[in-house]
Amino acid sequence: MRPFFLLFFLPVLAFAQTTPPAPVYPIPEPRQLAWQELQYYGFVHFNMNTFSDREWGLGDDQPSQFAPTALDARQWARVAKEAGMKGLIITAKHHDGFVLWPSAYTEHSVKNSPWRDGKGDLIREFVDACREYGLKVGIYYSPWDRNHPDYGKPEYITYMRNQLTELLTNYGELFEVWFDGANGGSGWYGGANEERVVDKLTYYNWPSMHSLVRELQPGAMLFSDAGPDVRWVGNEHGFAYPTTWSNLMRDSVYAGMPEYSDKWAMGQANGTHWVPAEADVSIRPGWYYHAYEDHKLKTLPELLEIYYQSIGQNSSLLINFPIDTRGLIPDSDVQAILELAAKVKEDFAVNLATGAKVSASASRGAGYAASQVLDGDYKSFWSSAGGERSASVELDFGQPKSFNRILIQEYVNLGQRVSAFTVEKEVEGKWLPLAQGTTIGYTRILRVPETQAQKIRINFLEAKGEPLIAELGVYAAPALVFPPKITRSSAGLVSITAADPGLEIYYTVDGSLPLAGKNRYDKPFLLERPATVQAIVVDAKTGKSSATSRQELDLVKGNWKVLSTDPKAQAAIDELPHTYWTSPTNAMELDLGEKVSLQGLRYLPMQARYPSGFIADYVLEGSLDGSTWILLSKGEFANIQNNPIEQVIRFAPQVLRYVRLKAGRTVDGNAATFGELGTITR
Repeated sequence: MRPFFLLFFLPVLAFAQTTPPAPVYPIPEPRQLAWQELQYYGFVHFNMNTFSDREWGLGDDQPSQFAPTALDARQWARVAKEAGMKGLIITAKHHDGFVLWPSAYTEHSVKNSPWRDGKGDLIREFVDACREYGLKVGIYYSPWDRNHPDYGKPEYITYMRNQLTELLTNYGELFEVWFDGANGGSGWYGGANEERVVDKLTYYNWPSMHSLVRELQPGAMLFSDAGPDVRWVGNEHGFAYPTTWSNLMRDSVYAGMPEYSDKWAMGQANGTHWVPAEADVSIRPGWYYHAYEDHKLKTLPELLEIYYQSIGQNSSLLINFPIDTRGLIPDSDVQAILELAAKVKEDFAVNLATGAKVSASASRGAGYAASQVLDGDYKSFWSSAGGERSASVELDFGQPKSFNRILIQEYVNLGQRVSAFTVEKEVEGKWLPLAQGTTIGYTRILRVPETQAQKIRINFLEAKGEPLIAELGVYAAPALVFPPKITRSSAGLVSITAADPGLEIYYTVDGSLPLAGKNRYDKPFLLERPATVQAIVVDAKTGKSSATSRQELDLVKGNWKVLSTDPKAQAAIDELPHTYWTSPTNAMELDLGEKVSLQGLRYLPMQARYPSGFIADYVLEGSLDGSTWILLSKGEFANIQNNPIEQVIRFAPQVLRYVRLKAGRTVDGNAATFGELGTITR
């Protein structure tokens, strides 16, 4: 079976031969089971923020700013379908209050925008596109509204109910209604331009809001930190936890609570309600499209890691597409998500357990035999003997087989149970440890070292009731042959890493292309001189090679010093691109430690999530003694706002010890920031 396409949902069968297992509460509602099957679906962030280039708008934008030039919701749906997703959720209203449908209750809407001459309804276009491609439809609605003059007052709650009623009645069946936990704070609020703080627990009258959704969309899942149907995973990295319970102490949680991520996000074994986790993550750093993040798209290894740490750890996966100002998913994002889909299909193409001989240490009886775990049918499951909370299932492949993935599914319709398990392999008649874990839930995927064995055994050691296992899978995922990552420390130590373990790396430092079998990389090496490092990854099993990675390395920075009293200034020369220094003088003066012949300087702008202080106009000076300075270059970093990659300044060769880069102007007027400085000596 393939985790992307887990399509199993049927009620418990009552076998006449044997008394069925008793539920272990809490157990999921039918709508939660239907949602659980989806596992993988998409987010679409497209709204006023796309055009104001913000993540959280203040609510002071004008509807006239919403002006996509080539909007095509069918493209969004087509990409999601091709990527294996089962549904899409759209930001119908974000914190800035602008709405994507012609709401009767506000003028801050597409009906007053130039798009479709003010006659458009993006929610309708979105819904129609999803239905055309067989996708479920979900709606994101922000409780916070930084535009509405009544936010924080009782009147706003009526407004919120009215808008929700429009969304819940005019667009057909919804599979999820998504309420953001961020609410209350500064905003435009109809021109008040003030801070408004609300009691997040009581202000929105959540029981009433939930009842409204239940009445108008009885099959829809309600999302927020507290559920009530599905909960936030507690981070925006897309990672669930090695221990992830679908049970939650729901009455102790509310949307936006500060301690939620640390205390509640992984669920609780003794949770009172069934509220499974949803892992949300954007394919870029931001949720909305920003041209300055075009170079920060998540790589295939990063996306694959998200897949295994979400779906593979008892969570659904919600991947966001930031729609660009045209109204389209950018081509690069399309390529990235389709590469992920192809790789996951490849990893789970063949279940090696199919046809294996399966046995169990104990079984409940007729209808619950060990063979149920290999029948490809989630509705049937193996159960240990009544009341036994520890048992094991053994697979015999008949001959040695190589594998590196093990998939386990609990039959969660009767509650999540397992809290500790191990996996063993048989070697010359002895059982040796291979892996261990805590929770399983709907899906648990173990990535194990490349292993060859004829027999494996899964031992269920601790559980809240007798283990109920619906499916087992064993797979041999091909290695991810992806260009390696090349880094160098400030001391000059070069490291080259592959995306998957067990792959061979070959490299050169003389400008020639690396070749398989020649100059293999085994451990970090010291490289103190300027050089071009190039490397490839090779899978010795298949002979497949990656594309070549290339890294230009210049002077080692170990003896450099930023001439500032601020100890944080060293972040600009620490060889860590995601650290940075903010200069109070809009300049950075650097001592190279010795006289060197320079031909240029490299400037990496700040690479943080919310960038600031990009240098637009610069002045570069040099000195031998730190007192007398000469002008080396003066100019502009063109388009750095939209493309904040490493900028290169070249000049006639000069022997220097000190360099000083000054900002004549920054893009946003804030103090200049320095992600990293580097030299060019050749």
